[in-house]
Amino acid sequence: MVSILDGITKAVPHAILRHAPGCSVEGPDTSGFTGAIKAARESQVVLLVVGESSRMSGEAASRSSLDLPGVQEELVRRVVATGKPVVLILMNGRPLCISWEAEHAGAILESWFLGVQTGNAVADVLFGDYNPTARLPVTFPGEVGQVPIYYNHKSTGRPPVDTLKFTSQYLDLPSTPLYPFGYGLSYTKFAYSGLSLERSRLSKADTLRATIRVTNSGTRTGEETVQLYVHQEIGSVTRPVKELKAFRKVRLAPKESAVVGFALPVAQLAFTGLQMRYGVEAGEFQLSAGPNSSEGLQATFSVVEGDGH
Repeated sequence: MVSILDGITKAVPHAILRHAPGCSVEGPDTSGFTGAIKAARESQVVLLVVGESSRMSGEAASRSSLDLPGVQEELVRRVVATGKPVVLILMNGRPLCISWEAEHAGAILESWFLGVQTGNAVADVLFGDYNPTARLPVTFPGEVGQVPIYYNHKSTGRPPVDTLKFTSQYLDLPSTPLYPFGYGLSYTKFAYSGLSLERSRLSKADTLRATIRVTNSGTRTGEETVQLYVHQEIGSVTRPVKELKAFRKVRLAPKESAVVGFALPVAQLAFTGLQMRYGVEAGEFQLSAGPNSSEGLQATFSVVEGDGH
C-alpha cells in the first residue's frame, strides 16, 4: 500500500517535507493540532489530508451528518488561519458538506478511496505529472439539509425563483449544489461555442446529430469530457429536469480546437409512460452540451409522429 505521504516523498525526494498527524478521523482529541500547525507555519504549502475512514463506507455505514468527522473541520480552520496556501486532499466514500473548506482552501483534490496505488496517483496529480480529467459521478450538497440532491430530479410545480417567496427554495442558502454532477477541473481551461443540430425536427426512428466546438484556452495540453444532456418539456408522466445521454472525451493542445459530434438515436429518449408502456413520446426537448450538468450551451428540437419531415 502506497500512502499519500509515501507517494509525495517519492515524487519530490529533495523537498523538505514536514509531516504531522493532526488528529484521528474520529474522536475529540485535539492534542495533535499543535504539531500540525507548527509544521504548517514552517512550510510554504500545506497538503492537508482529511476525510472518512474505510469503515464508514459500504453496508451498515450510514451517517447522519456529511461534515468532516470528529475534529477535522476544526483542524482545517486552524491550519487555514496560519495564512499558508492549503491544498485539501479528500479521502471519502460519499459526498461531503465542505462549503467552508471550498471557500477557504486554495484547491481541493477528491481522491475517494483509490486502493493500493493511492499515494502515487495523488502525487502525479498534485505535482502536474498528470493533468486530471475526472468528473464527479455524484452531486455535492452545500449543506446536509439539501439532501436528497441529484442532477436528474423531477420538475416541481414551483421551480425556485430568488425574487419569489413561495417557490421551491431555502431561506438560508441557495437551492443549487456546492458541486454539480459531472463537475471537475484540470490544469487548463476549455471554452465552448457553436452548438449546432443537423435537424431540429425528428421522427421516433431518426438519430439526433449535434456538434459543438471545444477550444483549449489554457496553456497546457488537457482532456475535456464533453457532456450531452436532454430534457423533455412535457410527458405523460413528469420528466427529469435533465438526463445525461452521452459524453465524449477530447484531448487538445493549448489553443487547439475540435468539433465534437454526437449521434443520439431518438429511441434513447424512451421512458415508461402513464400507461406503463415503454417508448418515445412526441414533444419538445431541450438539449444542453457542456462541461457539467449545470453549465452548457442549449438548443431545442422536437420529436413528431410520422417521418419527421
